[in-house]
Amino acid sequence: MSKQSAALAPSYDPAAIEREVYAAWEKAGLFASAPEEGREAFCILLPPPNVTGTLHMGHAFQHAVMDAYARAERMRGKNVLWQPGTDHAGVGTHIVVSRALRREGLDPETMDRGEFLARVREWKEGSASAIGVQMRRLGDSCDWARDCFTLDPGPSAVVREAFVRLHEEGLVYRGKRLVNWDPKLLTALADLEVTSAEEEGVMHHVRYPFADGDGDGVVIATTRPETILVDGAVAVAPDDPRHQKLVGRMVRVPCTERTIPVIADEHVDASFGSGCVKITPAHDFNDYEVAQRHPEIPVIELMTPAAVLNDNAPAAYRGLDRYAAREKIIADLKDQGLLVKSEPHRYQLPRGERSGVVVEPMLSDQWFLRMAPLAERALAARRGGRVEFVPPLWGGVYDRWLENIKDWCISRQIDWGHPIPAWRD
Repeated sequence: MSKQSAALAPSYDPAAIEREVYAAWEKAGLFASAPEEGREAFCILLPPPNVTGTLHMGHAFQHAVMDAYARAERMRGKNVLWQPGTDHAGVGTHIVVSRALRREGLDPETMDRGEFLARVREWKEGSASAIGVQMRRLGDSCDWARDCFTLDPGPSAVVREAFVRLHEEGLVYRGKRLVNWDPKLLTALADLEVTSAEEEGVMHHVRYPFADGDGDGVVIATTRPETILVDGAVAVAPDDPRHQKLVGRMVRVPCTERTIPVIADEHVDASFGSGCVKITPAHDFNDYEVAQRHPEIPVIELMTPAAVLNDNAPAAYRGLDRYAAREKIIADLKDQGLLVKSEPHRYQLPRGERSGVVVEPMLSDQWFLRMAPLAERALAARRGGRVEFVPPLWGGVYDRWLENIKDWCISRQIDWGHPIPAWRD
């Protein structure tokens, strides 16, 4: 015992041991799997890490849990496949590679699509390789012979098949709807790609004169004065006694020659501000829903994809960036005596997770996944006891999320990703 003890290092040195041991495991095919008659199978599909970076502590925790399951089921004699792979991370990868190209003096916006995609794949090979090294150092018992990438031919074929099947089932559809639009990346974003945080801003209180000149008009509050130019209505709460007599009257839209009606809608919170709310259907998600209930409200688009005011704006504002237009409109409202007051205001501001710029709600032709039928099945599974949350309070959070879920925008306006198998007659 004394001789053996003397040969042991004073502390465990993983760098001196683990690489060699893991390489021996992999060479021996201990993690390999193949279909086998009469033997129970157990499979885990690794949620593929994005090739935009390297693994972090969250990955380490997640992989440790999955590896424990895989190894335990192997010990029980099951035919185990832990399928590894990496994800193309469309928007994130597009940004990372574009930045690298600009550092080389190249403009990714003017590059040939094939050349750009070749550069992305070249970059991806290095990133995916680093992730594979990290996973091996974690001891992940994956079947590396099956390692794949989400844009490889096999997974791409599966994506196309799923898209077509969902379209045939009426779950995938194309339509012009309000989406989160990133004016820097010039693409639609899903809700999960938008981060909202409370920021300092300014609330501007603006007077809309009555079109007939009888009375002082109504006062609304907005943090985005530039959108005033395409307002479709002013709304009040149906049960607000202060404003019921205003419903049906017409008001003049400041800085324009247009007039719009005062309507009553359940969306309005009578306790907020003056109790009067501007309705801009083409640039606000809640206002878009109001317009669906009131077909008489015009839906007018104000901006180009780059968030520059288009020809629907009065001539004085056309061609201005949204923030330049905001400053000019504020100055013009002051000159016209229609700016009641401006005061500091903290509010939730949505930004593109990758670009960091303020996202603009915009009407756009996109592909969507219809969520309601899928959410109903998921809710039924939980409420029927097939899915259990620990601790239980998260079951309520899950329910509320699915009960209020909106259709998912699944198309992006970038080159790097799965081409949608769309067709035209």
